[in-house]
Amino acid sequence: MATPTISLISECFVKPKFTSEETKEAYYLTPWDLAKLSFNYIQKGLLYSKPPGANADDPNFMATFLDRLKDSLALTLDHFYPLAGRLATKKDSTTPPSYVVFVDCNNNSSTGAKFIHAATDMTVSDILSPIYVPPVVYSFFDHDKVINHDGHTLSLLSIQVTELVDGIFVGCSINHIMVDGTSFWHFFNSWSEVFMAQLQGKNNISLSRPPVLKRWFPDGYGPIINLPFTHHDQFISRFEAPLLKERIFHFSSESIAKLKTRANAESECNSNKISSLQALSALLWMSITRARSLPDEQETICRMVINNRTRLDPPFTENYFGNCIQTVRGVADAGELLQHDLGWAAMLLHQAVVGHTDKDVRGWLDSWFQSPFIPQLGLVFDPNSISMGSSPRFNKYGVEFGLGKGLALRSGFALKFDGVVSCYPGREGGGSIDLEVCLPPNSMTALESNQEFMDAVSMSFFP
Repeated sequence: MATPTISLISECFVKPKFTSEETKEAYYLTPWDLAKLSFNYIQKGLLYSKPPGANADDPNFMATFLDRLKDSLALTLDHFYPLAGRLATKKDSTTPPSYVVFVDCNNNSSTGAKFIHAATDMTVSDILSPIYVPPVVYSFFDHDKVINHDGHTLSLLSIQVTELVDGIFVGCSINHIMVDGTSFWHFFNSWSEVFMAQLQGKNNISLSRPPVLKRWFPDGYGPIINLPFTHHDQFISRFEAPLLKERIFHFSSESIAKLKTRANAESECNSNKISSLQALSALLWMSITRARSLPDEQETICRMVINNRTRLDPPFTENYFGNCIQTVRGVADAGELLQHDLGWAAMLLHQAVVGHTDKDVRGWLDSWFQSPFIPQLGLVFDPNSISMGSSPRFNKYGVEFGLGKGLALRSGFALKFDGVVSCYPGREGGGSIDLEVCLPPNSMTALESNQEFMDAVSMSFFP
């Protein structure tokens, strides 16, 4: 079979419809934001069925659809105007030197969000039928393999709409300095909300969840943060992942419920404290560790991305826009992990989650301010551990753009490495979960040969 190709049809830049004096001011970044300078953009998107008769009955369907997307995007950017800006660095050769990275939101100097229309002769089945996610899916996203620091010259937000024979893929790439997963899906849902309001002929559209754009800094710090560098080469690196296979494993609500019940029954407390996601993460941790055939004494870690908004005191609103995340970890030697049952591993993760408090959040920030650092992707993750990211709690299938419920979620090349697992809600809802798992070929084959793991996997649900 010939390698599928993606044809670029057009591209343009979309700016907010309206500007104010506020949108011309420098937009300063927090330690949570700046710590992502050497990471990749977040790249997520949805695949939709093309409406019946879109090609034959309405030859102007795509042109009209694209115009509506761009117009609603411009209105949405009024509320999320920093996404139309560019990163900027102000350097000063003083003693000590000054090095400040911020967002330049000036409408005259920034060119807005990028918008791309592309096409391919592939079908929906070509994307969803293979066992493994086809690599061509990475071509459904802009800003492939770039890092967040590249936002000095590249758009902080890029939308690529790829037209398939019988489907449409809307891929969204946002600079990770600007958003975490909560804010990414807040923006994506808000854009869809504006699109639907316009489609219904509404005027004076307001958002059901206006973003809180003002970045938060602890007392005594910010908003201007001076980094201890003189050149970006001192804190920037580019991580190249090894050859990986990527597969979506589906877990029905019934399967998840069984795992949760089992994990709680096997835990020391024999309680109902362990959550569904903690139980599922523990199963992944144990199964992937077994698939890797690690030595008994090898330390292995299960990292879980955690939302700080509800853990701060007082808590943040979920509408806080920006990064507000950290990771918590379950740690065990491979032999110890595999000698115990699911409940033991799940309890390690549960304790890590409930132990993450306001004190821990502020302690990390205080430590960072005392000695600012930029983590490097190639050093943060190791091939003996797994990382659970994204969340099945995000309203991902609420993004419709008048096309109906999406058929499937997919992601780009960004942040892919050995052992990364992204959690999505299952399309049928009800507590079902899809896990996007990336592993080297040998490890993936071994995972698929694990009967305990595969017994928990359910048949994928597609309409």
